[in-house]
Amino acid sequence: MPRPLITTAGVAVGSTALLAVAVAQGWLGPDVGRGANFCERAYDGAISQPANTLSNLGFVVAGLLVARHAQRRATEHPGVEHVMSTTVATFYACVVVLLGPGSAAMHATQSEWGGHLDMLSMYLIAGFAAAWAWVRWTRRGTASFVTAYVVCVAACELVGLWPDPVPVVHYSGNLAFGVLLVVAVVLETALWRRGETSRVFRHGVVALASMLVAFTIWLLSNAGWCDPDSLLQGHAAWHLLCAVSAYWLYRLYASERTTR
Repeated sequence: MPRPLITTAGVAVGSTALLAVAVAQGWLGPDVGRGANFCERAYDGAISQPANTLSNLGFVVAGLLVARHAQRRATEHPGVEHVMSTTVATFYACVVVLLGPGSAAMHATQSEWGGHLDMLSMYLIAGFAAAWAWVRWTRRGTASFVTAYVVCVAACELVGLWPDPVPVVHYSGNLAFGVLLVVAVVLETALWRRGETSRVFRHGVVALASMLVAFTIWLLSNAGWCDPDSLLQGHAAWHLLCAVSAYWLYRLYASERTTR
């Protein structure tokens, strides 16, 4: 039986410690201004953008909360037939945790490698949402989920190589991230309408609403509605609201049960 909280806590501690060492040792490379467009002024020192960096702790907390819920569900309701297994829930919790160090790598260093880690963490969570929705819609198993997940992340990486800016979201990788989330929303809605499983649909509404508010703040902040010298940064709010969205998306998954 997997132990979600122990596994996720190990990933959280290990990835955060590795990031701290990488930043201190300069492993991620020099400051090239990656992420400088997110308003907050860069400071000299270990952390270039304090608010945008530390707000990523929200993802670590969200991942740990997911793991705690998954562990309690497994021990308190062992006979209930949930669609999401404890193993998959643990994997999702670890993916949510990795959003924190991944994004913080960019905002702490503004390095090229930090930017790559930031985008990869986004691809990992969006790829999960799209692949998990698709595999349930097509009534396939674990192997298909793994394949679909790898394909989604790899496709995002390829799209992210497009050098030209794109409308609204600016970067092609952001567009790929958004497309996968839209695919997930469409498929989750279709699954709900199909009615083969029961779920607490309001959890999905909270997750979607949090993401939409976060995206609105992201757009306004990028449009210049911000103070570079303030610790109250719109992009930091984007991180925290996305963490909220990731948690409630899990709660939607966790509530899903097969109907007979």
